[in-house]
Amino acid sequence: MKMKPDRPSKTGSNWLTAVVANQKGEIFELDGYAAVGMSGNRFVPLKKDQSVSIPYGSELMFLPHRTPILYAIQKQQCVSLGRNPYDVSKKIFPVAAFNSPGYIITHNSAYEDNPEAAPLPLFSYGAVGWFDGGFRSAVLQVDPERRQDLRLMPPEKVEAGIQRMRQKLPNNRLSHHLESCALTYGCPAGKNFFLGRYEAPLPTATTCNADCLGCLSLQKQPGISCSQERIAFAPTPEEIAGVALVHIHDVQQAIVSFGQGCEGEPLLAADVITPAIQLIRKKTSKGTIHINTNGSLPGVIRQLIGAGLDSVRISINSFREPWYQAYFRPKGYNFKDVIKTIRSCLENKVYVSINYLNMPGVIDSPEEADVLVNFLRQCPIQRIQWRNLNYDPIRYWTAMQSAASSGEPIGIRHLLTHIRTLFPDLSFGYFNPPKELW
Repeated sequence: MKMKPDRPSKTGSNWLTAVVANQKGEIFELDGYAAVGMSGNRFVPLKKDQSVSIPYGSELMFLPHRTPILYAIQKQQCVSLGRNPYDVSKKIFPVAAFNSPGYIITHNSAYEDNPEAAPLPLFSYGAVGWFDGGFRSAVLQVDPERRQDLRLMPPEKVEAGIQRMRQKLPNNRLSHHLESCALTYGCPAGKNFFLGRYEAPLPTATTCNADCLGCLSLQKQPGISCSQERIAFAPTPEEIAGVALVHIHDVQQAIVSFGQGCEGEPLLAADVITPAIQLIRKKTSKGTIHINTNGSLPGVIRQLIGAGLDSVRISINSFREPWYQAYFRPKGYNFKDVIKTIRSCLENKVYVSINYLNMPGVIDSPEEADVLVNFLRQCPIQRIQWRNLNYDPIRYWTAMQSAASSGEPIGIRHLLTHIRTLFPDLSFGYFNPPKELW
């Protein structure tokens, strides 16, 4: 893919110093070079005001078999630099930030693939640099809530919560599955269940009707590993209700949610979810019953709403149908069905969020911005959850351009400002809100 550098502003000198890694993965600054962000096929040299101190809990990664793109400050140009300019015998590699929940990236780490480069693992790869003694990340905060702040999830308290739950739900397979989520995969939602906080996950579906490029639990693409194993059994309605009712009883403003990273499409499990919701609602009117879904089956959504479903979050990477098809690769449904589901939810007074999968250079293209505005005018949803898309940035951009071309991106910051201005009542966030906060 041929890259096109943006022209940087020549005013000021607050460049973020580039950071790179050696073959051991050791990260260091590279004086004389500024960090560069990648947005589609464009490079943007980064300054301090385009970044924040790297959020707590973020992780730095080096990207093997790739060449960093840096901004040579004296030459005032972006360069591809595979070796340390101060010791050309040593190779250098790009560095990226996997940022904490609640932050969306405005630029990807800038690099070029080498011929032997395999697809990157399923993370997001934000641009990062160094300034005044600390790392800085090219992100925007979209949700200040500390729901997934690791400082509030001490391992010993998670372990204690697991022991308590084993006493309350000794034979509940779903609760036992969530132990693996919390301990083996470090799932924040699983941890929160055992800590008695916020939102309890209710993974249920073993199958899916989409073949998403970035599926976290089932990958058919060579060279890409799943982030977590998909649940191997369908819990009974009683097991689901058991977990949900314990959480609702113990937690103020509790949320229980179907549709997790460790499962398929929950709408395909309506035969157990519907009676599970009915069991919950027979016991209590408290708590928010929520579903994260691809929105593929409008009739099933209406069935769940009738049983007592409170809120819905629908995942969308793009409102351009060719881009949606290219990422979700739906089986047995199409994008029009998703829109029907959203409209049906709004008609039935259900709280609707969009899980809008962010990839700089794609989501902020002028074409995508236009269709997003048209959608919001026709379907006045309550919330956009801006979430980073965990996928190889270059491969994703290439796949989307193969499906439908796009113009020069307007920038993630500008996109959010544009949408806020046009739709001041639309909520921005990252997490599912409880009904008490609607």
